[in-house]
Amino acid sequence: MTTHKIRQGRKIGQVLEGARQVFIEMGYERANVDEIARVAGVSKATLYSYFPDKRQLFTEVYQTEILNLADEALDLLTPDAPPRQALHATALRLIGYLMSDFGIAMFRICVSEAPRFPEIGRAFYENGPELGRARLGAYFRQAVARGTLAIDDIDLAADQFFQLCQTTLCDRMLCGVQADVNDAEIARVADGAVDMFLARYAAPP
Repeated sequence: MTTHKIRQGRKIGQVLEGARQVFIEMGYERANVDEIARVAGVSKATLYSYFPDKRQLFTEVYQTEILNLADEALDLLTPDAPPRQALHATALRLIGYLMSDFGIAMFRICVSEAPRFPEIGRAFYENGPELGRARLGAYFRQAVARGTLAIDDIDLAADQFFQLCQTTLCDRMLCGVQADVNDAEIARVADGAVDMFLARYAAPP
């Protein structure tokens, strides 16, 4: 997994927020530097001083957002947190992200652009599924050591939990069958994900 280097600059926040809005509204192909600079309230010269091309800007927007999500997950996955409590809080946060306008837009962009720009798909994978597996796996190892979970294949278990959190709602949202979700729907999926995961991996009493 590559290490993310945080870019510095007085207007970097404006640039990233403007790009975030444009990518959500227009997708990757239709988004252009002129529109991003306008929404960000900066000149094209300023934008290019941070990012020489659109691909790097897109990657930075995605990495910044997903690392914020990962940091929040770390706060939820404290070593002494009981598995049901920690996993339920993580599931709610993860599903909320996946169902957000940004989460849906990023998934669609990365899947559609990966064949032409493999680095976009690679950045999506490394900073999404791979990073999530590492963060959740660290908690699982601690829980196994404490005797609260019984897991042989940590990476597989982490992937399974993430897939459980995508049940029903992700497919409906990505396919345009459903336009939005409510708290009750998110809670239903989160509860089911945690119940099924613990039915398989909770340590015997």
